[in-house]
Amino acid sequence: MSPPLWRAALPFPCAAIATLPLPLPLSRSRMDSILAANSRSAPRMVTTSGVGGGEGPECTRPAVSPEEWREWGSLSMKVPSMVAEIVEDLRVLEKSMDSPLCFGGIGGKLQGEFRVMEDRKHRAKYEALGDSEKKLQYFAARQVACRLLGSRNYLCQKCWLAMEDCMCSKITPCPLWQGMRFWLYMHPKDFLRQNNTGKLLWQVFGVNSATLCLFGVAEDEDVMWEAFRLAGRRRVWCLYPSKDSVGTSVQETFDPKQYIFQQKDTSMQDVEDGPLNFILIDGTWSNSAAMFRRLKEQAKSVWEGDDLLSISLSTGASAMHKLRPQPSWDRTCTAAAAVGLLSEMHHLPEFSSYNLDKNAEAVEDSLRVLLEALTNRRLRMGRSITRKARHRRDIC
Repeated sequence: MSPPLWRAALPFPCAAIATLPLPLPLSRSRMDSILAANSRSAPRMVTTSGVGGGEGPECTRPAVSPEEWREWGSLSMKVPSMVAEIVEDLRVLEKSMDSPLCFGGIGGKLQGEFRVMEDRKHRAKYEALGDSEKKLQYFAARQVACRLLGSRNYLCQKCWLAMEDCMCSKITPCPLWQGMRFWLYMHPKDFLRQNNTGKLLWQVFGVNSATLCLFGVAEDEDVMWEAFRLAGRRRVWCLYPSKDSVGTSVQETFDPKQYIFQQKDTSMQDVEDGPLNFILIDGTWSNSAAMFRRLKEQAKSVWEGDDLLSISLSTGASAMHKLRPQPSWDRTCTAAAAVGLLSEMHHLPEFSSYNLDKNAEAVEDSLRVLLEALTNRRLRMGRSITRKARHRRDIC
């Protein structure tokens, strides 16, 4: 039986890669607990004094410098204010306990007595924030701050993999056509996740062509929406149609009657009135709905009631299904969504001269490199890499 049209049209917010074999049947909560239990690394001692921690908690330099912040993939010239504030709170905690902070497990979580004390302070501060927007910003900043500190000297700042699994030397950069730009709208719980695929886009294209925007981080969202305001509603799309907002196909979206392209040079072409902006929601399926709602609400505010435009892709299942079966065959990871968009745009006459097929191939290659790195890590740690398909019958 054919799936409903809205489901078949769904493209792809990220469902980050995972490589743990899961038996059937398995609930979502049970799956998350197993993934967490099998993703824990040994506890790591980290000081807030900067990369390397050589100066101890008494140092006067910023706990997270702008240079370090950009190394993790940000385009911003400074650390978000609330992230810096929470890092400073952790710095005070470190000083009061006269001992380096201890992190471990997925997401750079504090361990031991540090976790108990910090959690108590966090809950009190969170409850004191009456405004829901401030609560979201505080939640996001706390997630990001802990991940930043907990990943020091453990994860590579470029590929977000453990140092011993770094894959940077195997990634081949490829310039993206100047007429388009990706925005990775990432949930803070996916920030610095080793199996995240959105990071591959700025590794391949660079941060100016594939820009990180963290959900709930005010500075990041302000930069993104200012770019959208200048571009105009007709030049911004989200790859996440839903029941209530069915996206148009790539071919319908770029009808030549609406978009006129100058054919001068096949290597680097600018689209008239600036680049085309594409938002890729980079978070788990359980988080993506809230992220999409926030985008739609902000769009109506910026464009005086007009909704956010959406695009649907016809791309089928990707290689990602081999390692982590998605809820249905029409859902895949962020990197594969970008590949699908680039491939479909390349087949349109208006875009055929911009080497978008080469861009798609470069992202696919980087995805294979990531899968290989994650697989090798599991093999080295004695973990299984076999996965069983788990697709609902009503989507066949």
